[in-house]
Amino acid sequence: MYIVLYIITILILKEINMNKKEEILKAFNFRFACKSFDPEKKISDEDFAFILETGRLSPSSFGWEPWQFVVVQNMELRKKLAEVSWGAKGQLPTASHFVLILARKAVDMKPSSDYIKYMASDIQELPADIVSMKIDFYDKFIKNDFDLTSDRKLLDWASRQTYIALANMMSAAAQIGIDSCPIEGFNREKAEALLEKEGIIDTKQYGLSVMAAFGYRASDVHMHAKTRQPIDKVVKWIK
Repeated sequence: MYIVLYIITILILKEINMNKKEEILKAFNFRFACKSFDPEKKISDEDFAFILETGRLSPSSFGWEPWQFVVVQNMELRKKLAEVSWGAKGQLPTASHFVLILARKAVDMKPSSDYIKYMASDIQELPADIVSMKIDFYDKFIKNDFDLTSDRKLLDWASRQTYIALANMMSAAAQIGIDSCPIEGFNREKAEALLEKEGIIDTKQYGLSVMAAFGYRASDVHMHAKTRQPIDKVVKWIK
């Protein structure tokens, strides 16, 4: 009797696992870079909190979380952003939610910074001796392994990590039927100057890494079949 129940349980779990895989792949096929949203359809507070939480829980090198998410719902500010964001002309006026993903600059990412000490001590709650060891290891990593020896290199490294959070947020959105679009089509210098003038960011501390729009696709938006290289062109096995 117990053996039969065990086998039934295993079969049920396999079926659940298979359904979950199909559900995830369906979401990845559903997701595309939506250029125009239905301005009448808004994402619920609960659903957008979920999307932001997947960004917050995203992994980062050393666990430093070198990002900040700025949700821009002010339409006047969106209009101003559109003037310096050629790749967001359709999304800024129509998206339910529009997110600026900022990357921390060298002032925060250097091993000696108050931010790094805060992350290791206050957020990660490491003992003082472990904090010292981790920061020393991080310092060696910067100098010897990844050559993050200039302010620009540190910013670029932080920016690359923001894309992990971006991907997680877009994937999570797709799994609950919400569209999105990642946006790099903007003049970074002009956009950052605008955001600083508006009191949104301190450009000594943050750089604008990427933007993302979220919402529900407009009814006249046609999604073309997804085109990707075959798996054997993008995966190489070493056995």
